[in-house]
Amino acid sequence: MTDLLAALLLGIIEGITEFLPISSTGHLLIAQHWLGHRSDLFNISIQAGAILAVVVIYWRRLWTLATGFGQRDNRDYLFKLALAFGVTAVLGIAVKKAGFSLPDHVLPIAWALVLGGVWMIAAEHFAAKRAAALGERSEITWTVATLVGIAQVVAGVFPGTSRSGATIFIALLAGTTSRAAATEFTFLIGIPTMFAASGYELLGVLGTPAAANEDWNALAVAFVASAVTAFIAVKWLLRYIQTHRFTAFAIYRFVFGAALLLLMPSGS
Repeated sequence: MTDLLAALLLGIIEGITEFLPISSTGHLLIAQHWLGHRSDLFNISIQAGAILAVVVIYWRRLWTLATGFGQRDNRDYLFKLALAFGVTAVLGIAVKKAGFSLPDHVLPIAWALVLGGVWMIAAEHFAAKRAAALGERSEITWTVATLVGIAQVVAGVFPGTSRSGATIFIALLAGTTSRAAATEFTFLIGIPTMFAASGYELLGVLGTPAAANEDWNALAVAFVASAVTAFIAVKWLLRYIQTHRFTAFAIYRFVFGAALLLLMPSGS
């Protein structure tokens, strides 16, 4: 298999899995056992490609927020996005400075997929009970914004957790009972988060041997593939959650993770 074809496949995998609550990072790291290991810059940059799809899909919402700062609701929403991003940035930098690196073994990712599936089913149950008790609530509170910021870091530290899944369910459990509102906030906060992470990694490798060793053509192919497939996946997901719960994704995580635990050698 050529390197560009492998990069294309990785970009497609990233685009499909970034916003579905099944863990894009987990799937990427697993796929790279067969398609070849990639740098952190590659993995984070193609995630930014998927985030670009959200910019396109939500451009009207983003434009309204950007031009409506004088309106209290828009201003509060932007401040809450800023809070969530600030929490993620501070904790994320602390984790990076502590020397954390993504695991290159399948075992911890498989366990994260399984346990995440179980957690999602439980969270779905309690979120439904909370929605029944509170009614439909679309407001993003300061508590929700803070917890979403923390959840993004937790998902980044434990591949297989799923950034979108963790943040959406945290929002639902913390009081934003509207699935559409919770999903929109977590998708929008992903825009500055992933672009900042990509920029941080890029600045770290510019002018270093890592930059010379990076296959920029492969990265570009994967970036475009990720953006296109993410656009399709997000459009589908936004329709899906209008009439469905996330249970199917939890079952997929559990089955996929269990299959990896059973089939992969213990040292993988």
